[in-house]
Order: sequence, then structure tokens, then C-alpha cells
Amino acid sequence: MATKTANILARVEPDVKEQAEMILAKLGVPASTVINMLYKQIIMTRSIPFSLSVPAAPLARDEMDTATFNSMMEEGMNQAKADRGVSLEEAFAALEQGV
Repeated sequence: MATKTANILARVEPDVKEQAEMILAKLGVPASTVINMLYKQIIMTRSIPFSLSVPAAPLARDEMDTATFNSMMEEGMNQAKADRGVSLEEAFAALEQGV
């Protein structure tokens, strides 16, 4: 009989593990499923299936100064007031294209 599973031992920073597991719990997806999906993508693409680059723009509030944050918030508010939003599908398509 063939083995149906294999174990992986990986060291992960405790806070990273906790944060990721909280998100996975909300999604109802076990970590083992995500790891299995990642491994399958690595096999299918013969590469790491995501970009390994440093983002050009800051992603977190604590990484930007007050003027930059206020400018971003003002731009978002103006877009919302002008009803210049995009659909969820359009937003994800833009993210996939690296916008």
C-alpha cells in the first residue's frame, strides 16, 4: 500500500505562524492544504509561483510618513466620492498584472 502522506518539518517565526494560522482559520483552510497546494504549484510551474521582490511602495501605515498616508487617504476618499471604484474582479486582475 502506498503512503498517502509525508511529513514536513519547517521552522517558522512564532508570530508569523500565529498570524498566518489566524487567517487560515478564518478561511477554513488547514495549513497542510496550503502547503500541499504550494508544492503542487512548484511542481507545475517548476518555479516559486509568486514574485520574490521588494515592493516599490510601502505597504503598512507604520512604513510611511503622515503626509504620504494622508495623501493616499485623500485620494481614496475622492475616488469613492466620485464613484470611481472598480469591481472585485478588476481589482484582482490589476493585482495579478503587478499594478
